[in-house]
Amino acid sequence: MEPPPSPKPSFVRNVNLAAMDEDYLYHLALDTKHNDLKDMFRDVKFVCFGGSPGRMKAFAFYMVKQLKYKITAGQTLEDISKGSDRYVLYKVGPVLSVSHGMGIPSLSILMHEILKLLNHAGCDPGEVMFFRLGTSGGLGLEPGTVVISEAAVDGLLRPYMEVATLGMVIQHPAFLCPELNEELLEVAKSVGCQSVLGKTMCTYDFYEGQARLDGAFCDYTEEDKMNFLKRAHKRGIANIEMESLCFAAMCHRAGVKSAVLCVTLLDRLQGDQISTPHDVMEEWQCRPQRLIAEFIRKKLGITD
Repeated sequence: MEPPPSPKPSFVRNVNLAAMDEDYLYHLALDTKHNDLKDMFRDVKFVCFGGSPGRMKAFAFYMVKQLKYKITAGQTLEDISKGSDRYVLYKVGPVLSVSHGMGIPSLSILMHEILKLLNHAGCDPGEVMFFRLGTSGGLGLEPGTVVISEAAVDGLLRPYMEVATLGMVIQHPAFLCPELNEELLEVAKSVGCQSVLGKTMCTYDFYEGQARLDGAFCDYTEEDKMNFLKRAHKRGIANIEMESLCFAAMCHRAGVKSAVLCVTLLDRLQGDQISTPHDVMEEWQCRPQRLIAEFIRKKLGITD
């Protein structure tokens, strides 16, 4: 299926927002009445999403060094959304680092509020880039490989996200930016990060939806599992995770340039459980972050 043309970039497509006196971004603990969102966020150019609050906090402090960002003596980075216990949000110059939790529902809430935040801030949707940095299970890939997603598909291998709206099922295409992906591949080569292009299957749970045999429930055999995973692999699926479908669909709907970069923690054709030593896993999980950091540095003209 060929990607449909991207619409003209626009963070929001909702006429109701213009009639609101105040917009309270509840899950970010920000609002348009008590926070000067333009002053706080108008220079944002890169938004980096990841599941873990701790990982995205660490990424923010990593970007302080990578961007040579000056923090006044006696001060430090603060979680801008500390008034909420749902997500963390850090800002380092033009970079936002934000956690999205696990799965499509959690990410969907955050995407709505981040898109509205950038709209209120007066950012140019044609100049802001979105990145999801995460982990995944690979298919036929060496663990530690970073998959740059060409497109996301659901558990039925369809390249769109279905949303039940007003009693109807609406389908939103889940494609990403091929030009941006090519740039990222070049950066990956320059920093020695093993990376591949491929489709990403996004599921609604970690166990049955991903054909695991080690959940509390399992109504299929190992042969059933392997037949499905091999079929998915033959159709270009390189990895499996739980957020890319929503991320790609909402970015495409907004016309925002976006990419998904997920490191593989295991080869699902070889097993289900993750048993890699913790220190090795930590290094693998940093690979998408290092790749994006170098990409951002290049875009900003920062050199060592």
